[in-house]
Amino acid sequence: MKLEMRGIQKSFGPVVVLKDMRLEVDEAEIHALVGENGAGKSTLMKILGGVIPRDSGEILVDGRPVEIMKVRDAERCGIAIIHQELSILPDMSVADNIFLGSMPRTRFGLVDEVEMRRIAAETLARLGLEVDPRVKAGSLGIGQLQLVEIAKALIKKARLIVMDEPTSALSDREIERLFEVMRSLKVAGVSFVYISHRLEELFAVCDNLSVIRDGEYIATAPVAELSFGRVVAMMVGREIGDRFPPKTNKPGTVVLETRGLGRAKAFREVSFSLRGGEVLGVAGLMGAGRTELVRALFGAEPADEGQILIDGSPTKIDSPREAMRKGLALVTEDRKLEGLFLGFGVDFNIGAANFPALGSAGIVVPGRLTSYAERLVETLHVKTPAISAPASSLSGGNQQKVVLAKWLGREPRILVLDEPTRGVDVGAKREIYEIIDRLAARGVAVLMVSSELPEIIGMSDRVLVMRSGKAAGLLESDITQEKIMSLATGVSSS
Repeated sequence: MKLEMRGIQKSFGPVVVLKDMRLEVDEAEIHALVGENGAGKSTLMKILGGVIPRDSGEILVDGRPVEIMKVRDAERCGIAIIHQELSILPDMSVADNIFLGSMPRTRFGLVDEVEMRRIAAETLARLGLEVDPRVKAGSLGIGQLQLVEIAKALIKKARLIVMDEPTSALSDREIERLFEVMRSLKVAGVSFVYISHRLEELFAVCDNLSVIRDGEYIATAPVAELSFGRVVAMMVGREIGDRFPPKTNKPGTVVLETRGLGRAKAFREVSFSLRGGEVLGVAGLMGAGRTELVRALFGAEPADEGQILIDGSPTKIDSPREAMRKGLALVTEDRKLEGLFLGFGVDFNIGAANFPALGSAGIVVPGRLTSYAERLVETLHVKTPAISAPASSLSGGNQQKVVLAKWLGREPRILVLDEPTRGVDVGAKREIYEIIDRLAARGVAVLMVSSELPEIIGMSDRVLVMRSGKAAGLLESDITQEKIMSLATGVSSS
């Protein structure tokens, strides 16, 4: 399919979110669409998918103008959108999920279960997913569910598939498998619009790349002719310089230590030390036990074996409250589910971890909360229309900075970060990296879990690599992706 979107305009009330936007995708092309959070990518794709109407402009499919006013219109045009939050019903079978809303019928009007399973199995096999279509979708891994979503699109004869942050929860192996599927479908004539904040992926799988900024079209170019720095500059409207800030921290004495730490079926025999002023990266494949480890350190899911030592003294951390008393803070990997009260104001969210200090007789004093939140908003450069604006109204990067502000107000000695830049655009990533560097330079001990190897390498002083719930090794110098993956997989890089 050849897609053209020309002169697309969209406003919500007085706010113009898309201005003279355009996008052109050729047949059998994987086209990257990039921009900072709030640039207008999601709005443009909602218009293409028939979720919201455009105010003006035109959409052409194979050179012919089409009207897309609702989702069914997009489907009839051969357009499918796979959102970051997958639309899978876990208690239904894989086949039922694939055919939801379009189940084949017998001549008597009944659902043709045999035919449905046959077509589902053939489609899944085409994608290299050998699963029984009768099993419940909830029993599959996230990488498999991504392929089920693609199968749903193919069943509806989609010729252009939009993929919005498809790899945010995938392991490296699952990402490569997804790319293989996309390349094979491209050979068969299917086109893709690929949206991701992970620029490395765009250079690995995309043919051309379009940049939008502040609701306006900036440029389109072949990926092969672009550099990482050039894409970043087009996205943010300025040169960011080096991707990671120069290190200004100087690691000191050991603040936190674990000896043989473990929790049943999650991780075991994990020993490491963390120094004040150090950024210790934690790497590993999905399921290696990284998140379980940091949750145990924070007392959210306490360890049941081994020791935690703070300043050399054994200590028991059996609840987040106890962890906070010991000077720990945890930024969880899912800010929307565990880090924020989305319907509440920025001020409420920033004060949430420190309410006792902001109140009197158990009641929060509004003036204290406001000044406290405003100070942290200014320090972390949080962009918000108002201090009382709901957290849900902020971009992903600013939401993440609010979560950081919530904990930094407590002045923690040990800051634990689980995927601190997931779903954050490249400009906001640099700002978060600078915050981390400043904290380490002040002597804060930082433990950072990340699935992005460039982030681990660029920010860490040392790297702890986990594999199958155990510490596979500690890298202290000449840290490379090859060395990390060798430890993470147990396969020699040679």
